[in-house]
Amino acid sequence: MTTLTAAQERQNNNQRLALRLGLVALFFVGFGFAMVPLYDAFCQWTGLNGKTNSAPLAADQNTQVDLTRSVKVEFLSHTMPGVGLQFKAEQFSMRVHPGEITHINYTVKNTSGRVFVGQAVPSVTPAAATQYFEKLECFCFAQQTFQPGESRSMPVVFVVNPKMDRDLGTVTLSYTFFEAPKAN
Repeated sequence: MTTLTAAQERQNNNQRLALRLGLVALFFVGFGFAMVPLYDAFCQWTGLNGKTNSAPLAADQNTQVDLTRSVKVEFLSHTMPGVGLQFKAEQFSMRVHPGEITHINYTVKNTSGRVFVGQAVPSVTPAAATQYFEKLECFCFAQQTFQPGESRSMPVVFVVNPKMDRDLGTVTLSYTFFEAPKAN
């Protein structure tokens, strides 16, 4: 009959604990990689997070403009600190009739002394309006390249779908410009 000493028993307990902690760490690494597709699927399923379409939609030929109401659409713009861009909508807000095709321009100026390659990521609030805010044309559909000192006006063409809840009186379209990762 073998009797384990206290030191051997402690060593066995430590090895089992290390194995368990290693498995927990491995689980969380896998979970971290799975979060992005899970989060995207969740947002698409629920309509949360304010994500709008990432590709142009075809204008519905039969969409009727609802002249009985209007929706205030606000336009916000942000850049990541230190990227050297001035970025803003040409107007802060406008009133639109649901079903009406609307045009707005954003202006971007590269104030840095280097070429900037980036992507604008849109968001719509409140979340309930996301599925009804349809972009037909948008600079956010592709990466943008700006030469040093370059200034550009970039269009967004959108429709607020008439099926949007009548209680939603204000919708905010917000863009954040991120620098694109460098290609290797």
